[in-house]
Amino acid sequence: MKIIIVGCGKVGTTLAEQLNNEHHDITIIDKNTAVLSAITERIDVMGVVGNGAVYKVQMEAGIQETDLLIATTNSDELNMLCCLIAKKAGNCHTIARIRNPEYSSETRYIREELGLSMAINPEMAAAMEISRLLRFPSAIKIDTFAKGRIEILKFLVPDHSKLHAMKVRDVLDKLHCTVLICAVERGEEVIIPSGDFEMQAGDKISIIAPPAESTEFFKQAGIINNTIKTAMFVGGGKITYYVAKLLENTKIQIKIIEQNADRCNELSELLPKAMIIHGDGSDQELLLQEGIRQTEAFASLTGFDEENIMLSLYAASQSKAKLITKVNKIAFENVINSMNLGSVIYPKLITSDSILQYVRAMQNSMGSNVETLYKIVANRAEALEFRVMNDPAIVGIPLEKLRLKDNLLVACINRNGRIRSPRGKDVIETGDRVIIVTTNTGLNDLKDILK
Repeated sequence: MKIIIVGCGKVGTTLAEQLNNEHHDITIIDKNTAVLSAITERIDVMGVVGNGAVYKVQMEAGIQETDLLIATTNSDELNMLCCLIAKKAGNCHTIARIRNPEYSSETRYIREELGLSMAINPEMAAAMEISRLLRFPSAIKIDTFAKGRIEILKFLVPDHSKLHAMKVRDVLDKLHCTVLICAVERGEEVIIPSGDFEMQAGDKISIIAPPAESTEFFKQAGIINNTIKTAMFVGGGKITYYVAKLLENTKIQIKIIEQNADRCNELSELLPKAMIIHGDGSDQELLLQEGIRQTEAFASLTGFDEENIMLSLYAASQSKAKLITKVNKIAFENVINSMNLGSVIYPKLITSDSILQYVRAMQNSMGSNVETLYKIVANRAEALEFRVMNDPAIVGIPLEKLRLKDNLLVACINRNGRIRSPRGKDVIETGDRVIIVTTNTGLNDLKDILK
């Protein structure tokens, strides 16, 4: 597909990289010549210097032949204007990044009136992930399929767990739970495990199951999943505001530490149920005074990665709280993953994954049948939900007889809302929804699972 991205910030650059990896024809528009040159030298994309909201600039970028325009500049208003002009000039699909909380309640109206295909709010998307994690504290990451009927949960195998030294094939007999272990991260390795694979303490394991089964699995495996009653957030930015709003009607007591006095006053009015503390969140004395040792969840959500990492490491040394760490740069992902930072939230990756899902869905009308896509491990393992067409190479053939690619697992079959964990004798039928987990990234069609 031909795609134009307006804005070379963190989200725009991440999107350009990921969409380029999937062999789309990408053009980037940005006013900054130096930034544009740096990106076009590093990845195979076209660059156009100029204001993306100017008709002439969009024409130069080839808007009339474009399938999708994505506006990710720092200005919501500019993003909306870019999409409006693109809709008129190229009659293409449009996606705008809209971050201002004032617009959040009007997103549907804006989308309909401007003809936007999608309006994405990175901070809201990150906040939704954080609120899910606070409701299921044992998980590092949670993704949902089939309208919430299926979940992929990632968790760390604790020391002395029943799962330590247990083979994948023994999980059903020993724990009496029909969950499927679909990916294991051990150090820098990402493994799609076979039945003989032996799990170890310290592994990060992704399971796929209906919510009730995953809850039972954690219970049987002896992994504590207590409900969180108290949460401490450092940094009173947009993400913190959205999380507090999402948790407003729960029993979680929220404490927010913010350095800026004006922002504290603002948050006090916006979040009457939360306790707002004016102070420096990196002050150890203040954190101890405010109860970091007693809090059940700790989220470092400031605008500085280094501060967030140090705060989470300090919280880990002082308490057993569920940790959530916001990180914007992903350059040192392997180093970050080796630290005890709990659930690491990358707002720009969440945003680009959402847009990537939409791009894959757009391709449905062009021959692809991907319904949903999640990155289990950034750029290294994916979980994809396919809609099954009448493909004689796959339909009606027992799974054990299909020549599947290596490092690929048929994780789940959704047949008319009934969820089943497939075995070798099971067959895929037309109309099914099938979830595939694989390290072979960039699959577009269900038949791509075959060798």
